[in-house]
Amino acid sequence: MTPRRGAVFYAHRGATAELPENTLPAFRRAIEVGAAALETDAHLTRDGHVVLAHDAGGTRCAGVPRFLRSATLAELRTWDMGRTFRARHAGLAGDRFVIPTLDELLAELPGVPLNVDIKDHDDHAARAVVDVVRRRRAQDRVLLASFDAGTLRTVRRLGYEGATGLGQSEATRLILLPEPLLRRFPLAGQAAQLPVRAGPFALDTPAFVAKVHALGLLLHYWTINDAAEAERLLALGADGIMTDDPARIAPVFASR
Repeated sequence: MTPRRGAVFYAHRGATAELPENTLPAFRRAIEVGAAALETDAHLTRDGHVVLAHDAGGTRCAGVPRFLRSATLAELRTWDMGRTFRARHAGLAGDRFVIPTLDELLAELPGVPLNVDIKDHDDHAARAVVDVVRRRRAQDRVLLASFDAGTLRTVRRLGYEGATGLGQSEATRLILLPEPLLRRFPLAGQAAQLPVRAGPFALDTPAFVAKVHALGLLLHYWTINDAAEAERLLALGADGIMTDDPARIAPVFASR
């Protein structure tokens, strides 16, 4: 089974099956094992830095019951973002895993495409993320995403030069509305990033893939950790796969 030509191999929060998520070691490891792109999540600190973490607070990863937005970057640097992961993986030793900034990731891995999910749903967060990407002149390799369509509308209103994903309400329109209506009232983003199923709707069918492509959109599936499933979706026509375990999925893409 041959993967779709040009399909993007995303490491979801880095090599999270091996190392603490959304940390520089996890991102570096993902690229080492063959991932071509990285998916990550962005939050703002109290002093305006864009940091990379999925959750709004530090409880799950660091064991710190505090919101990221209420702390300064200096305070966040004292947290160990691998504390919970290390407790589950007795063989993992070493120093603390510090929370990185978006600016640091862009500098650390120049040229690597990123998918950045803006988790703080407000204009200030959208502007801060766009500003970081622009300062690094990385618009051509950073796709900005968010579940919140309003946040993405702000990104587009700022004239962001790179690609954007679809917010949740935009994805719902894509799933529910017929193609002719979507052609008349087109969606603003460039990539639909979806699970294989949303409630009663199967999104991994030839008809749905054809609909997405007919509208000129890319289709990325998350989160796919089984190699056979990745092969199936790529053969179906997926434009990208997001996985927690890039080492397991790498052979699928290496076979191209």
